[in-house]
Amino acid sequence: MPARPPRLKQRREFQRVAGKGLRAARPGLVLQALPAPGQTLRVGFTATKKLGNAVARNRAKRRLREAARLMLGAGQAEGFDLVLICREATGDRAWPVLLGDLRGALKQAGVIDLPKLAEAAKVLPSQAGAAQI
Repeated sequence: MPARPPRLKQRREFQRVAGKGLRAARPGLVLQALPAPGQTLRVGFTATKKLGNAVARNRAKRRLREAARLMLGAGQAEGFDLVLICREATGDRAWPVLLGDLRGALKQAGVIDLPKLAEAAKVLPSQAGAAQI
């Protein structure tokens, strides 16, 4: 089971990534990526009140956290600070489609290359004992 990637937690870290990083938008999420050579991968998650109440926002962030853990937890992407922003579709999107959105955004931003990701994606959440979120 892949480990959780370290997190971005402070507002100034999120703002630095938003101001200087690359953006990749998909129907299920928006990815902001800032290269940070020589550092470990760090990931932050955010959801605006536009998505709904706290329950809806937390559900969307939980889904993105699990997708990021599966895609990035194996350590194949180093040297980036990433921010994943929930969209209205994040909470309802089919799980394989949401994973595809994240995979496409990571590839577009240059965070991952597909051969390494294909190897890491062989473990699906149902195989790892995780319930579908």
